[in-house]
Amino acid sequence: MTAFDRTRRACYTGYVTQAIVNNLAPLLFVVFQTRYQLPMEMLGRLVLLNFATQLVTDIVAVRFVDRIGYRLPLVLAHVLSVLGLVLLAVAPATSPSPYLGLCVAIVVYAVGGGLLEVLVSPVVDALPSPQEGKAAAMSLLHSFYCWGQVAVVAGTTLLLAWIGQDAWQVLPLAWAVIPLVNMVAFLRVPLPATVPDEHRTSLRELFGAPAFAAATVLMLCAGAAELTMSQWSSLFAEEGLGVSKVWGDLAGPCLFAILMGVGRIVYGLWGERIPLVPAMVSCGALATACYLVTCLSADPVVSLVGCAVCGLAVSLLWPGTFSLAAARFPLGGAAMFGVLAVFGDAGGAVGPWIAGAVADASTAAGGFLDGLPAVLPDDGGSGLRAGLLVATAFPLVVVAVTLLYGARARRAPADQDVADPVGG
Repeated sequence: MTAFDRTRRACYTGYVTQAIVNNLAPLLFVVFQTRYQLPMEMLGRLVLLNFATQLVTDIVAVRFVDRIGYRLPLVLAHVLSVLGLVLLAVAPATSPSPYLGLCVAIVVYAVGGGLLEVLVSPVVDALPSPQEGKAAAMSLLHSFYCWGQVAVVAGTTLLLAWIGQDAWQVLPLAWAVIPLVNMVAFLRVPLPATVPDEHRTSLRELFGAPAFAAATVLMLCAGAAELTMSQWSSLFAEEGLGVSKVWGDLAGPCLFAILMGVGRIVYGLWGERIPLVPAMVSCGALATACYLVTCLSADPVVSLVGCAVCGLAVSLLWPGTFSLAAARFPLGGAAMFGVLAVFGDAGGAVGPWIAGAVADASTAAGGFLDGLPAVLPDDGGSGLRAGLLVATAFPLVVVAVTLLYGARARRAPADQDVADPVGG
Protein backbone atom coordinates (compact mmCIF):
# COMPACT_ATOMS: atom_id res chain seq x y z
CA MET A 1 0.00 0.00 0.00
CA THR A 2 1.38 3.43 -0.97
CA ALA A 3 1.04 6.55 1.15
CA PHE A 4 -1.55 7.95 -1.25
CA ASP A 5 -3.58 4.75 -0.98
CA ARG A 6 -4.04 5.62 2.68
CA THR A 7 -5.10 9.12 1.64
CA ARG A 8 -7.71 7.69 -0.73
CA ARG A 9 -9.06 5.43 1.99
CA ALA A 10 -9.34 8.37 4.37
CA CYS A 11 -11.21 10.30 1.66
CA TYR A 12 -13.57 7.37 1.12
CA THR A 13 -14.28 7.29 4.85
CA GLY A 14 -14.80 11.05 4.70
CA TYR A 15 -17.70 10.49 2.34
CA VAL A 16 -19.02 7.79 4.68
CA THR A 17 -18.97 10.46 7.39
CA GLN A 18 -20.92 12.81 5.16
CA ALA A 19 -23.46 10.04 4.53
CA ILE A 20 -23.88 9.69 8.30
CA VAL A 21 -24.55 13.37 8.93
CA ASN A 22 -26.93 13.65 5.96
CA ASN A 23 -28.99 10.50 6.50
CA LEU A 24 -29.13 9.68 10.21
CA ALA A 25 -31.63 12.34 11.31
CA PRO A 26 -34.23 11.58 8.58
CA LEU A 27 -34.23 7.94 9.69
CA LEU A 28 -35.26 9.20 13.13
CA PHE A 29 -38.07 11.44 11.82
CA VAL A 30 -40.71 9.00 13.09
CA VAL A 31 -39.09 9.11 16.55
CA PHE A 32 -38.96 12.93 16.52
CA GLN A 33 -42.54 13.14 15.28
CA THR A 34 -43.97 10.87 17.97
CA ARG A 35 -41.79 11.99 20.91
CA TYR A 36 -41.73 15.73 20.19
CA GLN A 37 -44.97 16.14 18.16
CA LEU A 38 -43.22 17.76 15.19
CA PRO A 39 -45.28 18.36 12.01
CA MET A 40 -44.01 17.49 8.52
CA GLU A 41 -42.94 21.05 7.74
CA MET A 42 -40.74 21.26 10.84
CA LEU A 43 -39.15 17.92 10.00
CA GLY A 44 -38.53 19.18 6.48
CA ARG A 45 -37.04 22.33 8.02
CA LEU A 46 -34.41 20.17 9.74
CA VAL A 47 -33.31 18.92 6.31
CA LEU A 48 -33.35 22.50 5.02
CA LEU A 49 -31.24 23.61 8.00
CA ASN A 50 -28.69 20.85 7.39
CA PHE A 51 -28.13 21.64 3.74
CA ALA A 52 -28.48 25.41 4.13
CA THR A 53 -25.70 25.28 6.74
CA GLN A 54 -23.60 23.15 4.39
CA LEU A 55 -24.29 25.68 1.64
CA VAL A 56 -23.06 28.61 3.75
CA THR A 57 -20.03 26.55 4.78
CA ASP A 58 -19.29 25.81 1.13
CA ILE A 59 -19.41 29.52 0.28
CA VAL A 60 -17.03 30.42 3.10
CA ALA A 61 -14.68 27.51 2.40
CA VAL A 62 -14.36 28.47 -1.28
CA ARG A 63 -12.53 31.63 -0.22
CA PHE A 64 -9.79 30.06 1.91
CA VAL A 65 -9.22 26.36 1.13
CA ASP A 66 -6.89 26.89 -1.82
CA ARG A 67 -4.83 29.29 0.30
CA ILE A 68 -4.44 27.37 3.57
CA GLY A 69 -4.30 23.81 2.27
CA TYR A 70 -6.41 20.74 2.93
CA ARG A 71 -5.29 19.28 6.26
CA LEU A 72 -6.59 21.79 8.81
CA PRO A 73 -10.13 22.08 7.37
CA LEU A 74 -10.36 18.30 6.87
CA VAL A 75 -9.47 17.65 10.51
CA LEU A 76 -11.90 20.40 11.60
CA ALA A 77 -14.64 18.81 9.48
CA HIS A 78 -14.31 15.55 11.37
CA VAL A 79 -14.15 17.26 14.78
CA LEU A 80 -17.41 19.08 14.06
CA SER A 81 -19.03 15.91 12.72
CA VAL A 82 -18.23 14.08 15.96
CA LEU A 83 -19.41 16.98 18.11
CA GLY A 84 -22.65 17.38 16.15
CA LEU A 85 -23.53 13.70 16.43
CA VAL A 86 -22.90 13.75 20.17
CA LEU A 87 -25.13 16.83 20.46
CA LEU A 88 -27.84 15.09 18.45
CA ALA A 89 -27.98 12.51 21.24
CA VAL A 90 -27.89 14.87 24.22
CA ALA A 91 -29.08 18.34 23.12
CA PRO A 92 -32.84 17.60 22.73
CA ALA A 93 -33.01 16.62 26.41
CA THR A 94 -30.85 19.48 27.69
CA SER A 95 -32.01 22.41 25.54
CA PRO A 96 -34.94 24.73 26.36
CA SER A 97 -36.90 22.84 23.70
CA PRO A 98 -36.16 19.52 21.98
CA TYR A 99 -36.49 21.11 18.55
CA LEU A 100 -33.92 23.77 19.40
CA GLY A 101 -31.54 21.03 20.53
CA LEU A 102 -32.01 19.18 17.25
CA CYS A 103 -31.33 22.39 15.33
CA VAL A 104 -28.12 23.13 17.23
CA ALA A 105 -26.79 19.61 16.67
CA ILE A 106 -27.62 19.70 12.97
CA VAL A 107 -25.91 23.06 12.45
CA VAL A 108 -22.71 21.80 14.10
CA TYR A 109 -22.37 18.60 12.11
CA ALA A 110 -23.60 20.30 8.92
CA VAL A 111 -20.56 22.60 9.02
CA GLY A 112 -18.41 19.47 9.07
CA GLY A 113 -20.40 17.96 6.22
CA GLY A 114 -20.06 21.14 4.16
CA LEU A 115 -16.28 21.15 4.59
CA LEU A 116 -16.10 17.51 3.52
CA GLU A 117 -18.14 18.27 0.39
CA VAL A 118 -15.73 21.04 -0.64
CA LEU A 119 -12.50 19.23 0.26
CA VAL A 120 -12.68 15.52 -0.46
CA SER A 121 -13.39 15.60 -4.21
CA PRO A 122 -10.53 17.98 -5.14
CA VAL A 123 -8.12 15.98 -2.94
CA VAL A 124 -8.90 12.75 -4.82
CA ASP A 125 -8.83 14.60 -8.16
CA ALA A 126 -5.34 15.93 -7.36
CA LEU A 127 -3.86 12.56 -6.30
CA PRO A 128 -1.77 10.54 -8.77
CA SER A 129 -4.26 8.56 -10.85
CA PRO A 130 -4.65 4.84 -10.17
CA GLN A 131 -4.47 2.47 -13.10
CA GLU A 132 -8.14 2.83 -13.97
CA GLY A 133 -7.87 6.64 -14.27
CA LYS A 134 -9.32 9.76 -12.65
CA ALA A 135 -12.89 9.22 -13.81
CA ALA A 136 -13.05 5.82 -12.14
CA ALA A 137 -11.37 7.18 -9.00
CA MET A 138 -13.89 10.04 -8.73
CA SER A 139 -16.84 7.76 -9.39
CA LEU A 140 -15.57 5.25 -6.82
CA LEU A 141 -15.19 8.07 -4.31
CA HIS A 142 -18.81 9.14 -4.73
CA SER A 143 -19.96 5.55 -4.47
CA PHE A 144 -18.66 5.49 -0.89
CA TYR A 145 -21.29 8.06 0.02
CA CYS A 146 -23.82 5.49 -1.18
CA TRP A 147 -22.23 2.63 0.75
CA GLY A 148 -22.14 4.86 3.81
CA GLN A 149 -25.83 5.59 3.31
CA VAL A 150 -26.54 1.85 3.03
CA ALA A 151 -24.67 1.22 6.27
CA VAL A 152 -26.47 4.06 8.05
CA VAL A 153 -29.93 3.00 6.85
CA ALA A 154 -29.48 -0.72 7.51
CA GLY A 155 -27.52 -0.32 10.74
CA THR A 156 -29.79 2.36 12.18
CA THR A 157 -33.00 0.55 11.21
CA LEU A 158 -31.96 -2.82 12.61
CA LEU A 159 -30.39 -1.39 15.77
CA LEU A 160 -33.42 0.82 16.44
CA ALA A 161 -35.70 -2.20 16.06
CA TRP A 162 -33.52 -4.08 18.55
CA ILE A 163 -33.03 -1.43 21.25
CA GLY A 164 -36.38 0.34 20.82
CA GLN A 165 -37.22 3.98 20.13
CA ASP A 166 -36.77 4.98 23.78
CA ALA A 167 -33.00 4.36 23.45
CA TRP A 168 -32.56 6.14 20.09
CA GLN A 169 -29.79 8.35 21.57
CA VAL A 170 -27.39 5.39 21.33
CA LEU A 171 -27.41 5.63 17.54
CA PRO A 172 -25.71 9.01 16.97
CA LEU A 173 -23.13 8.18 19.65
CA ALA A 174 -22.30 4.90 17.91
CA TRP A 175 -22.00 6.52 14.48
CA ALA A 176 -19.72 9.25 15.88
CA VAL A 177 -16.94 6.67 16.20
CA ILE A 178 -16.32 6.67 12.43
CA PRO A 179 -15.46 10.38 12.03
CA LEU A 180 -13.48 10.22 15.27
CA VAL A 181 -11.21 7.49 13.87
CA ASN A 182 -10.95 9.18 10.47
CA MET A 183 -9.96 12.46 12.12
CA VAL A 184 -6.83 10.70 13.40
CA ALA A 185 -6.16 9.36 9.90
CA PHE A 186 -6.24 12.84 8.35
CA LEU A 187 -3.70 14.04 10.89
CA ARG A 188 -1.19 11.58 9.39
CA VAL A 189 -1.85 10.86 5.70
CA PRO A 190 -0.03 12.84 2.96
CA LEU A 191 -2.16 15.40 1.13
CA PRO A 192 -1.60 17.10 -2.26
CA ALA A 193 -0.91 20.79 -2.69
CA THR A 194 -3.74 23.09 -3.74
CA VAL A 195 -3.77 24.90 -7.12
CA PRO A 196 -1.79 28.17 -6.83
CA ASP A 197 -3.72 31.40 -7.31
CA GLU A 198 -1.76 32.36 -10.42
CA HIS A 199 -2.72 29.13 -12.20
CA ARG A 200 -6.26 28.66 -10.95
CA THR A 201 -9.25 29.58 -13.14
CA SER A 202 -10.87 32.50 -11.32
CA LEU A 203 -14.44 32.42 -10.09
CA ARG A 204 -15.17 35.42 -12.31
CA GLU A 205 -14.11 33.43 -15.37
CA LEU A 206 -16.15 30.45 -14.22
CA PHE A 207 -19.34 32.42 -13.70
CA GLY A 208 -18.85 34.15 -17.04
CA ALA A 209 -18.92 30.83 -18.89
CA PRO A 210 -22.33 29.54 -20.04
CA ALA A 211 -21.15 25.95 -19.56
CA PHE A 212 -20.47 26.61 -15.88
CA ALA A 213 -23.85 28.32 -15.45
CA ALA A 214 -25.47 25.18 -16.85
CA ALA A 215 -23.40 23.06 -14.45
CA THR A 216 -24.67 25.06 -11.46
CA VAL A 217 -28.29 24.51 -12.52
CA LEU A 218 -27.59 20.81 -12.99
CA MET A 219 -26.05 20.59 -9.52
CA LEU A 220 -29.02 22.39 -7.97
CA CYS A 221 -31.52 19.99 -9.53
CA ALA A 222 -29.30 16.92 -9.03
CA GLY A 223 -29.09 17.64 -5.30
CA ALA A 224 -32.84 18.21 -5.09
CA ALA A 225 -33.73 15.10 -7.11
CA GLU A 226 -31.41 12.86 -5.07
CA LEU A 227 -32.07 14.18 -1.58
CA THR A 228 -35.84 14.70 -1.81
CA MET A 229 -36.44 11.02 -2.47
CA SER A 230 -33.68 9.88 -0.13
CA GLN A 231 -34.66 12.06 2.83
CA TRP A 232 -38.42 11.43 2.73
CA SER A 233 -38.53 7.78 1.66
CA SER A 234 -38.33 6.35 5.19
CA LEU A 235 -41.28 8.34 6.53
CA PHE A 236 -43.20 7.91 3.25
CA ALA A 237 -42.84 4.13 3.40
CA GLU A 238 -44.00 3.92 7.00
CA GLU A 239 -46.83 6.46 7.09
CA GLY A 240 -47.78 6.85 3.44
CA LEU A 241 -47.59 3.21 2.36
CA GLY A 242 -48.33 1.46 5.65
CA VAL A 243 -45.10 -0.57 5.52
CA SER A 244 -43.31 -1.44 8.76
CA LYS A 245 -40.31 0.75 9.53
CA VAL A 246 -37.79 -2.09 9.22
CA TRP A 247 -39.01 -3.31 5.83
CA GLY A 248 -39.81 0.18 4.61
CA ASP A 249 -36.28 1.43 5.34
CA LEU A 250 -34.60 -1.66 3.88
CA ALA A 251 -36.73 -1.78 0.72
CA GLY A 252 -36.83 2.00 0.25
CA PRO A 253 -33.86 4.19 1.25
CA CYS A 254 -31.46 1.28 1.74
CA LEU A 255 -32.05 -0.21 -1.71
CA PHE A 256 -32.07 3.35 -3.10
CA ALA A 257 -28.52 3.82 -1.80
CA ILE A 258 -27.36 0.39 -3.01
CA LEU A 259 -28.55 1.04 -6.55
CA MET A 260 -27.07 4.54 -6.50
CA GLY A 261 -23.70 3.08 -5.48
CA VAL A 262 -23.92 0.39 -8.15
CA GLY A 263 -24.68 3.01 -10.80
CA ARG A 264 -21.66 5.07 -9.82
CA ILE A 265 -19.31 2.09 -9.83
CA VAL A 266 -20.60 0.97 -13.24
CA TYR A 267 -19.97 4.43 -14.66
CA GLY A 268 -16.54 4.51 -13.04
CA LEU A 269 -15.57 1.23 -14.70
CA TRP A 270 -17.11 1.77 -18.15
CA GLY A 271 -17.68 5.53 -18.27
CA GLU A 272 -15.18 6.07 -21.08
CA ARG A 273 -17.42 3.98 -23.35
CA ILE A 274 -20.62 5.82 -22.39
CA PRO A 275 -21.23 9.36 -23.75
CA LEU A 276 -21.83 11.46 -20.65
CA VAL A 277 -24.52 13.87 -21.83
CA PRO A 278 -26.85 11.19 -23.30
CA ALA A 279 -26.29 9.11 -20.15
CA MET A 280 -27.29 12.03 -17.92
CA VAL A 281 -30.39 12.71 -20.05
CA SER A 282 -31.36 9.05 -19.73
CA CYS A 283 -30.81 9.15 -15.97
CA GLY A 284 -32.91 12.30 -15.61
CA ALA A 285 -35.73 10.74 -17.64
CA LEU A 286 -35.59 7.55 -15.55
CA ALA A 287 -35.63 9.60 -12.32
CA THR A 288 -38.71 11.46 -13.55
CA ALA A 289 -40.46 8.16 -14.23
CA CYS A 290 -39.46 6.84 -10.80
CA TYR A 291 -40.89 9.89 -9.04
CA LEU A 292 -44.16 9.50 -10.92
CA VAL A 293 -44.38 5.77 -10.18
CA THR A 294 -43.62 6.34 -6.48
CA CYS A 295 -46.30 8.95 -5.93
CA LEU A 296 -48.99 7.76 -8.38
CA SER A 297 -49.03 4.00 -7.85
CA ALA A 298 -51.66 2.66 -5.45
CA ASP A 299 -49.60 -0.50 -4.87
CA PRO A 300 -47.12 -0.05 -1.97
CA VAL A 301 -44.70 -2.56 -3.50
CA VAL A 302 -44.64 -0.70 -6.82
CA SER A 303 -44.14 2.62 -5.00
CA LEU A 304 -41.19 1.16 -3.08
CA VAL A 305 -39.71 -0.15 -6.34
CA GLY A 306 -40.00 3.33 -7.83
CA CYS A 307 -38.28 4.80 -4.78
CA ALA A 308 -35.45 2.26 -4.91
CA VAL A 309 -34.82 2.45 -8.67
CA CYS A 310 -34.66 6.22 -8.34
CA GLY A 311 -31.30 5.63 -6.63
CA LEU A 312 -29.94 4.12 -9.85
CA ALA A 313 -31.51 6.95 -11.87
CA VAL A 314 -29.88 9.78 -9.89
CA SER A 315 -26.53 8.01 -9.46
CA LEU A 316 -24.82 9.81 -12.33
CA LEU A 317 -26.31 13.29 -11.90
CA TRP A 318 -24.03 14.65 -9.15
CA PRO A 319 -20.65 13.09 -10.15
CA GLY A 320 -21.56 13.51 -13.82
CA THR A 321 -21.92 17.26 -13.36
CA PHE A 322 -18.56 17.31 -11.56
CA SER A 323 -17.07 15.51 -14.57
CA LEU A 324 -18.54 18.01 -17.01
CA ALA A 325 -17.13 20.94 -15.06
CA ALA A 326 -13.74 19.35 -14.41
CA ALA A 327 -13.32 18.55 -18.10
CA ARG A 328 -14.16 22.10 -19.13
CA PHE A 329 -12.19 23.82 -16.37
CA PRO A 330 -9.29 21.55 -15.29
CA LEU A 331 -7.67 24.36 -13.25
CA GLY A 332 -10.81 25.28 -11.34
CA GLY A 333 -9.30 23.96 -8.08
CA ALA A 334 -11.11 23.47 -4.81
CA ALA A 335 -12.96 26.74 -5.38
CA MET A 336 -14.77 25.32 -8.42
CA PHE A 337 -15.74 22.14 -6.56
CA GLY A 338 -16.88 24.32 -3.67
CA VAL A 339 -19.12 26.46 -5.86
CA LEU A 340 -20.69 23.36 -7.39
CA ALA A 341 -21.17 21.95 -3.90
CA VAL A 342 -22.95 25.18 -2.93
CA PHE A 343 -25.54 24.62 -5.64
CA GLY A 344 -25.81 20.89 -4.93
CA ASP A 345 -26.38 21.56 -1.24
CA ALA A 346 -28.88 24.32 -2.11
CA GLY A 347 -30.87 21.74 -4.04
CA GLY A 348 -30.49 19.25 -1.20
CA ALA A 349 -31.82 21.87 1.21
CA VAL A 350 -34.70 23.29 -0.81
CA GLY A 351 -35.97 20.10 -2.45
CA PRO A 352 -36.89 18.11 0.69
CA TRP A 353 -38.23 21.25 2.39
CA ILE A 354 -40.52 21.99 -0.58
CA ALA A 355 -41.78 18.39 -0.52
CA GLY A 356 -42.51 18.64 3.22
CA ALA A 357 -44.21 22.02 2.86
CA VAL A 358 -46.37 20.76 -0.02
CA ALA A 359 -47.23 17.66 2.01
CA ASP A 360 -48.51 19.82 4.86
CA ALA A 361 -50.34 22.19 2.50
CA SER A 362 -52.03 19.35 0.62
CA THR A 363 -53.61 17.98 3.80
CA ALA A 364 -54.47 21.30 5.46
CA ALA A 365 -58.03 22.64 5.19
CA GLY A 366 -58.05 25.30 2.52
CA GLY A 367 -54.45 24.54 1.50
CA PHE A 368 -53.47 25.51 -2.03
CA LEU A 369 -53.29 21.80 -2.94
CA ASP A 370 -56.48 20.94 -1.09
CA GLY A 371 -57.99 19.17 -4.10
CA LEU A 372 -54.87 17.28 -5.14
CA PRO A 373 -55.08 14.35 -2.66
CA ALA A 374 -58.38 13.34 -4.28
CA VAL A 375 -56.58 12.43 -7.50
CA LEU A 376 -53.69 10.67 -5.76
CA PRO A 377 -53.72 7.24 -4.09
CA ASP A 378 -54.27 7.24 -0.33
CA ASP A 379 -51.10 7.92 1.66
CA GLY A 380 -52.45 7.71 5.19
CA GLY A 381 -53.02 11.46 5.33
CA SER A 382 -49.33 12.32 5.23
CA GLY A 383 -49.58 14.32 2.00
CA LEU A 384 -46.16 13.09 0.88
CA ARG A 385 -47.47 11.81 -2.44
CA ALA A 386 -48.33 15.40 -3.35
CA GLY A 387 -44.91 16.58 -2.18
CA LEU A 388 -43.09 14.01 -4.29
CA LEU A 389 -45.28 14.81 -7.30
CA VAL A 390 -44.22 18.45 -7.17
CA ALA A 391 -40.57 17.36 -6.78
CA THR A 392 -40.80 15.60 -10.15
CA ALA A 393 -39.89 19.00 -11.61
CA PHE A 394 -36.25 18.57 -10.50
CA PRO A 395 -35.27 15.60 -12.70
CA LEU A 396 -37.28 17.14 -15.55
CA VAL A 397 -35.10 20.25 -15.38
CA VAL A 398 -32.01 18.01 -15.44
CA VAL A 399 -33.19 16.50 -18.72
CA ALA A 400 -33.90 19.89 -20.29
CA VAL A 401 -30.67 21.60 -19.22
CA THR A 402 -28.50 18.62 -20.16
CA LEU A 403 -30.05 18.52 -23.63
CA LEU A 404 -29.36 22.25 -24.05
CA TYR A 405 -25.81 21.78 -22.76
CA GLY A 406 -25.15 18.98 -25.24
CA ALA A 407 -26.54 20.99 -28.15
CA ARG A 408 -24.41 24.03 -27.24
CA ALA A 409 -21.29 21.92 -26.73
CA ARG A 410 -21.62 20.46 -30.21
CA ARG A 411 -21.92 23.94 -31.73
CA ALA A 412 -19.23 25.68 -29.67
CA PRO A 413 -15.69 25.75 -31.10
CA ALA A 414 -13.10 24.11 -28.91
CA ASP A 415 -10.55 26.31 -27.15
CA GLN A 416 -7.81 25.78 -24.59
CA ASP A 417 -10.24 25.96 -21.66
CA VAL A 418 -12.82 23.63 -23.14
CA ALA A 419 -12.57 19.87 -23.44
CA ASP A 420 -15.57 18.29 -25.11
CA PRO A 421 -17.06 15.87 -22.54
CA VAL A 422 -20.05 14.97 -24.60
CA GLY A 423 -18.56 11.90 -26.22
CA GLY A 424 -19.83 10.10 -29.35
